[in-house]
Amino acid sequence: MEELKKYIPLVKFLSTLLGENCEVVLHDISNPDHSIIAIENNHVSGRQVGGALTDLVLRALRNKEYQNADFISNYVVVTKSNRICQASSYFIRDENNKVIGALCVNIDVTDLLLAKDFLDKFIRIKPPKGYKSPLVFQPKDYLQGQETNDVGGENEVLEHLLENSGDVVKLLIEKVLNEIPIPVERLSPKEKIEIVRELNEQGLFLFKGGVSELAKYLKVSEATIYRYLNKIKEDD
Repeated sequence: MEELKKYIPLVKFLSTLLGENCEVVLHDISNPDHSIIAIENNHVSGRQVGGALTDLVLRALRNKEYQNADFISNYVVVTKSNRICQASSYFIRDENNKVIGALCVNIDVTDLLLAKDFLDKFIRIKPPKGYKSPLVFQPKDYLQGQETNDVGGENEVLEHLLENSGDVVKLLIEKVLNEIPIPVERLSPKEKIEIVRELNEQGLFLFKGGVSELAKYLKVSEATIYRYLNKIKEDD
């Protein structure tokens, strides 16, 4: 999308500013299967230009909770190689206030978390009650009362950085099915419809191959999935 091209230099700038452990990605949400149009320090996640939209950005676009948010900050990301990142995403809007893209920053903090774990185990004391740092300037004092239009709170959102849309499709399906204690073979048509409804709300069917992949997992035909989707539309 032409409107997003002006953000490409910003991707390079942020990656240079924040260092090699910081991956910066620009997504065009109009093409979920190949949404990545620019990426720097991609060794963090292994993704490339042409990679797919992530499960979190997809969820943000489908969830009303995020419709008025300018950004989501400081959430947890897991890469395909199990690296842990502290991440934030800024939503890019057009002149009609419609979200057209996302600028995402993923900072690999895996080694820092290991160091933190070591320090937590090494330092066995706690500061006395009421103790204040000797620093004259307290950043947290400055931040108190500052209003920001973000969503999510403290590290409550989890995102997976995967290389292609096929991996994202499987992740979305497996996350939903893993919450169901009943084997697929024993699910009733009504239960399968509810699974389709939930995955539809999460945006699964925006991806090419979403229908066929879910049909394999539920052990039904693609025609059955389309029939379930039609029923959901009728019910709504």
